[in-house]
Amino acid sequence: MKANRKALIIWSVSMFLLVLSGMGKYTAYSSGATSDIFSKMPYSLKALLGISFDVTTMSGFFAFLFPYLEITAAIHAVLLGSGIIAKEERDKTTEFLMVKPVSRATIITSKFLAALVNVMIINVVTLISSIYLAAAYSNGKDISSEVAAFLLSMFIVQLIFLSLGALLAAVLKNAKASGSLAAGILFGCYVISKITDLTDRVNFLNVLSPFKYFSYQNIVNGNGLSLDIVILSILLMAVFTISTYFFYNQRDLSI
Repeated sequence: MKANRKALIIWSVSMFLLVLSGMGKYTAYSSGATSDIFSKMPYSLKALLGISFDVTTMSGFFAFLFPYLEITAAIHAVLLGSGIIAKEERDKTTEFLMVKPVSRATIITSKFLAALVNVMIINVVTLISSIYLAAAYSNGKDISSEVAAFLLSMFIVQLIFLSLGALLAAVLKNAKASGSLAAGILFGCYVISKITDLTDRVNFLNVLSPFKYFSYQNIVNGNGLSLDIVILSILLMAVFTISTYFFYNQRDLSI
């Protein structure tokens, strides 16, 4: 927690500023003139920009803003997951850690708990900022339930990428390479989500992208999250986490 304290503060402030800057644009997006511009845009451009909702309403605008919040939080999570596992090998302090009278499983558990607290703090900062600023810019209209559902889906995506980053750090022999590979996989998932936004013909690829696990349209309509997808996401996190314990226990740590 001490090692990640400064980074946590920077990421938390960044998430707040991202929400603030996004909400500050709502006045312009909610005007009738902007709606006319959006209606004349080609479908492919609107799909790439994520304009598939009525952005003149706060719930629709937040759905438009949310993917940018989600990918930012996911980047933090995947880099945190890989970095917190590979930290000792990267900093050449493995020997100091391994002489402690604790098992590798205990070490991994402590690392995961510290990472989980960091992710939760980022999520809570984003949640509180979003609810407060959404209410301020929508003239008091309450969309807190939709915002909470969005942020819950983001938390699940954060945990998926956190556990994926940790797994890559436990598997790869080069600890420094795990962060780059984890970030590359994340951006690949994001590209897949944009490709499937452009055409329905490749929707089968959605299974490869956590960014497409939850329907934003369902959340905007007040239907919440799909329980089946939540369960599948938990199972995926469990597989990644258990695999991290297994491979970390088997690896030869670099001194």
